[in-house]
Amino acid sequence: MHTRLILTCLLALATAMCAVAAPTPEAVVQAQLEAYNARDIDAFIATYADDVKLFELPDKLLSEGTATMRERYGKLFKDERLHATIVNRIALGNTVIDHERVRLTFPQGPGTVEAVAIYEVSDGKITKVWFRYGERKLDTTPGAR
Repeated sequence: MHTRLILTCLLALATAMCAVAAPTPEAVVQAQLEAYNARDIDAFIATYADDVKLFELPDKLLSEGTATMRERYGKLFKDERLHATIVNRIALGNTVIDHERVRLTFPQGPGTVEAVAIYEVSDGKITKVWFRYGERKLDTTPGAR
């Protein structure tokens, strides 16, 4: 009787340990943001599904797959000014919507752009993203370069 109880407890414990819950969609998007701001391409790409698709709203395909993303964002991550701040975040089910303010260097000089990013998350990975970009604003502060 004692052995049966111990075996049942061990089985329940093993099942609980194996059933590691996937992170919430909001946690996945937050990890992506932190990797973006650290300009850590490996950590950034790790938050995306291998077959991820990026769109400009409503349906203009910008990128497909993490290999293409690595190339695209690898270039962007060389910009030491690069930093995104969340103005507002909404999370509902497997969708996370971020209103972002991004500081970066444009060909014309340093500035900011506001964007809305809509992330779809499945099984702990970002599977689709839709972007809407606002107007680029160049820094007017002397010595901002």
